[in-house]
Amino acid sequence: MYGHELADVYESIYRSRGKDWSDEAAQVHALIRERNPSAQSLLDVACGTGAHLASLVPHFVESAGLEISEAMRERAGRRLPGVPVHAGDMRDFDLARTFDAVTCMFCSIGYLSTVEDMRNAIGAMARHLSPGGVLVIEPWWFPERFIEGYVAGDLAQEKGRTITRVSHSVRHGRTTVMEVRFTVGDASGIRDFTEVDLLSLFTREEYEDAFRDAGCRVEYLEGPPTGRGLFVGVREGR
Repeated sequence: MYGHELADVYESIYRSRGKDWSDEAAQVHALIRERNPSAQSLLDVACGTGAHLASLVPHFVESAGLEISEAMRERAGRRLPGVPVHAGDMRDFDLARTFDAVTCMFCSIGYLSTVEDMRNAIGAMARHLSPGGVLVIEPWWFPERFIEGYVAGDLAQEKGRTITRVSHSVRHGRTTVMEVRFTVGDASGIRDFTEVDLLSLFTREEYEDAFRDAGCRVEYLEGPPTGRGLFVGVREGR
């Protein structure tokens, strides 16, 4: 998952679905400022190609990213020269410093396979917060909101290239199994590839318990930016 084939089409196909990383980043920045007006440093965990981070960087004195996928990390590094983009696993990373805000967007935390992994990731992010720091996490769907057999289809046409994406999702226990098939056509020809994404259906209560056990007050905000809502935590202490 998240190799070079997907990294190459990632932003094009999600733009075709109406995703606006800049607008989402503005929403997240506003949430951070409401809770910590003087925040000066930010870490974006699972930063992907750096699309959110690029819009957040101008608002902070210091910014950094963390990304496990080499292909995505390379693109973020090219997009954000001078911004550190660290290789790391959200479950156990240690950058030996803290930040005033930490974000983890676009359901990245859902790719963890167990509640223990999710708790470890939230714990690691919270340990990288300064007292009073803000942690913003966008979850995957809660179990009761999952739609069995859900199918999505998308078409992107940009810069002489056409991309189609068709996905089909089923539930196995507490795991979403989402098969995603891509077709890419350009001047060199037509190629296909398939990704199988496994995303865990953690409950709202499990997320909130993980925040509290990591030393953060937490609230869940319904809806934006993608319909799954956001968890917003504040690290206790000053």
